[in-house]
Amino acid sequence: YLLEIAHFFPEAQVEQEACPLWVPLVENGEHLGDGADYFVHHHLESLLLRAPQTDTLLLGCTHYPLLLPKIREFLPPGIQVVSQGPIVAASLENYLQRHPEMAARLSTQGQLRFCTTDDTTDFNARGALFFGKTLVSEQVQLGHL
Repeated sequence: YLLEIAHFFPEAQVEQEACPLWVPLVENGEHLGDGADYFVHHHLESLLLRAPQTDTLLLGCTHYPLLLPKIREFLPPGIQVVSQGPIVAASLENYLQRHPEMAARLSTQGQLRFCTTDDTTDFNARGALFFGKTLVSEQVQLGHL
């Protein structure tokens, strides 16, 4: 993100904060519980102490939007939160509009298939967090898809 932000917004000041325990909180279904409070508060406080002028928080991981209720709970008002998901989707839509030859090659009748080499029960539970609905996956061995 640093290179892209510097390229498009050279005047922007960027401060980073590694949050290594946020992903396990999400993957273990503890992201909205009281246990997440400490970690979310700790990292936001650390970031804002170093950069009190922060006006935008970029969530740099696909897991982090699931922590958004906790993030907003501990984030001061007036700080905008940006997640890459909507940005990537809008960029793809824009690209396909500018390249109709590529859009024409795409199928709109695809199927959604979830495959895992691990336990399907665990995968289904974790996947449901991201999709907001029940998933049914199938266990596969690599090389047999």
